[in-house]
Amino acid sequence: MTDTRDNTTDHDFSTRAIHAGQEFDPTTGAVVPPIYLSSTFVQDGIGGFRGGYEYARGGNPTRDSLQTLLASLEGGTHAFSFASGLAAEDALLRAILKPGDHVLMGNDVYGGTHRLVNRMHVPWGVELSTAEMSNPDAARAAIRPGKTRVLWLETPSNPLMKITDIAALVAIGHEAGAIVVVDNTFASPYLQQPLSFGADVVVHSTTKYLGGHSDVLGGAVVTSDEEIAEKVGFLQFGAGAVSSPMEAWLTVRGIKTLAVRMDRHSENAQAIAEAVQPHPAVETVFYPGLESHPGHEIAAKQMRSFGGMLSVALRGGPAAAKKFAEGTSVFQLAESLGGVESLISYPSEMTHASVKGTELAVPENVVRLSVGIEGIDDLLADVTGALDRLA
Repeated sequence: MTDTRDNTTDHDFSTRAIHAGQEFDPTTGAVVPPIYLSSTFVQDGIGGFRGGYEYARGGNPTRDSLQTLLASLEGGTHAFSFASGLAAEDALLRAILKPGDHVLMGNDVYGGTHRLVNRMHVPWGVELSTAEMSNPDAARAAIRPGKTRVLWLETPSNPLMKITDIAALVAIGHEAGAIVVVDNTFASPYLQQPLSFGADVVVHSTTKYLGGHSDVLGGAVVTSDEEIAEKVGFLQFGAGAVSSPMEAWLTVRGIKTLAVRMDRHSENAQAIAEAVQPHPAVETVFYPGLESHPGHEIAAKQMRSFGGMLSVALRGGPAAAKKFAEGTSVFQLAESLGGVESLISYPSEMTHASVKGTELAVPENVVRLSVGIEGIDDLLADVTGALDRLA
């Protein structure tokens, strides 16, 4: 297992985002490390691996470069890059669960995460339940001491932007003997670093803000727990759902501008949230940057700023929500999030269709916005114009 610690831990986040794991090529002096597309590596005699590399599933310099970078940004000692966010989550869950274990997650997690556990791990003997993670007492009541193996947090949550007090839930989870996992996709490590609040593991869909340009698919697991790292590392190798060299290289390239992008995402989202909140067509704006948001104070303590994601509930019900989602032009109707371009989606029928009819079902009058880094005047005109046409 490769230790993915780097030697730039005393540097600013933005500096590490550019330099951690990114040493210049020693042969040519190229500032940008090359993409190693080779599937296998020549050995200096049987078992004589150069730099520890044998076969690309087991290790690749480009993937290692990304993993070093991810560990640095999240403040972990080990990071593992996978072919997708769900591949990362699946490897983690298989590494730490056994039949009879209980998983407790929020009642507003990403639909794909719930589907993964409910449809793939539950049939193998794992138990799953959900709770209101923004309420520590509700989470404590739902934990089964000695049986709950994983406490799965997502903050801000997808798509209702609920805020979980990470430190409080870590204390509750650890008291019950659970491993606390935080999906940090919405915040990114620039805005929030769950390991610093005591979480055991962080997961990401690197497809989103880390890649940042809607042109790469990937996932990651980051931890400082040696036992968890060893198990996840084995599954990364043994099951083989690794990120490709090209995907890893693109993700690294995206991360280099993460800090400046997240500042702009947050600034634009805050402006849109404040502008649409008083609109007569709007029932509720779900954005932790608003003082009216119930998790605003906690988010302000554990996040650098409030991110680029927000959701809106429309007074006109499902018909108005669908018309709004289909009525913008700069905001493009598409799944996913976190790219430089603004996207709009209707979670009930798109990202969260798999949880319709369950306790995780998204209200049918809710529309989710991934606010990009375009000019704010253009974004405001697009959103308010679509809302005006609902009248």
